[in-house]
Amino acid sequence: MAHEHVVICGSGPAGLTAAIYAARANLNPFVLDGLQPGGQLTITTDVENYPGFPEGVMGPELMDRFRAQAERFGTRFQLALVESCDLSQRPFSLKLDDGSTLTCDVLIVATGASAKYLGLPNEERLQKSGGGVSACATCDGFFYKGQEIAVVGGGDTAAEEATFLTRFATKVHLLVRRNQLRASKAMQQRVLENPKIQVHWFTEVRDVLGAEKVEGLQVVDNRTGVESVLPVTGFFLAIGHEPNTAAFRPWLDHDEVGYLIPTPGKTATKIPGVFVCGDAADHYYRQAISAAGTGCMAAIEAERWLEDEKARKSSAA
Repeated sequence: MAHEHVVICGSGPAGLTAAIYAARANLNPFVLDGLQPGGQLTITTDVENYPGFPEGVMGPELMDRFRAQAERFGTRFQLALVESCDLSQRPFSLKLDDGSTLTCDVLIVATGASAKYLGLPNEERLQKSGGGVSACATCDGFFYKGQEIAVVGGGDTAAEEATFLTRFATKVHLLVRRNQLRASKAMQQRVLENPKIQVHWFTEVRDVLGAEKVEGLQVVDNRTGVESVLPVTGFFLAIGHEPNTAAFRPWLDHDEVGYLIPTPGKTATKIPGVFVCGDAADHYYRQAISAAGTGCMAAIEAERWLEDEKARKSSAA
C-alpha cells in the first residue's frame, strides 16, 4: 500500500493548478489523472477566452502547458481513477481502478464534470474533431457568427445557451422533445420572446450530418415519426453535466445532482484535510479560468491547514 503526503484527484485546470501551487509549497503532490487526463479542454479545439493567449490556443496544447509547469516543480502523476475511498480517518484511503490502494494525508478532489451527450453515431466524432458539435456555448459561440445553429434541451441550461448564442448566430433552433420547456418561467419568457430563437416542439435528434463539419441534423417529430433535415452548421448540447464525484459522495456534502459542496467561500469540506475544487463543485460557471482559480485556492488552503496542524501538534507536545 503506497502512501503520499498530498494526493490530487483529477488533472484538468483545477487539479493541475492545485499541483503547481502545492509543488511550489514543497508539498510533493501526487496527481491521479482520472477519467479524462487533462480534463474537458483536451477535447476542445480553439480556446480564445483564457487570459494570456491573445491569439487563442488549442485546448490540448493549453493542458500540456499546465502539465509541463506542474512537472517542472516536481509533481508526479499516475494514470488511475479512484473507484472508492474511506475518508473516515487519516490517512485517507483511496481504492484505484487497478485494484491497488493509495493512502494520503491531504486529499484535493478536482475530478470535474462530464457533459452529457446523446450518443448519436456522428456526434462524438464531430465533437472530438472540432467539427461543430459542442457542449459549451460560452466557449464556442463566438465561432458561429452569422450562422444558423441548433441547441438541444429543454431546461434552464438550454434556455440560457440558446439565448446567449443569439449574440452570434442569425438563428438558433431550440429542439425540445416535449411540448413545453422545463426552464424557469423567466427563462421560458426570454426564449419565447426572442425573435432569433425558433423552438421546435416534440423534436428529437437522430443523427448529426456532415463528414468533417456539421452540415445539418436528422430530426424526427416524435408524435408522427416524420423525419426531416434541419440545415445548421453548429450543434450545441445542453442536456446537463454529470459531476465525476461518485466515489466521494458517501463522505462529502453534495447536491441532488452530485456536485460537491465545500465550506462557503472556500474549498475546504466538512472533513478536515479534504478539499474540493473545479467543476466537481461548480455547476454554475464551468470555465477553465474559474476552475484554475479554485485549484489555486485548494492548494493554498491545504498548505495552511497542514501548517496549522503542525502547530497544533507542537503545542500539544
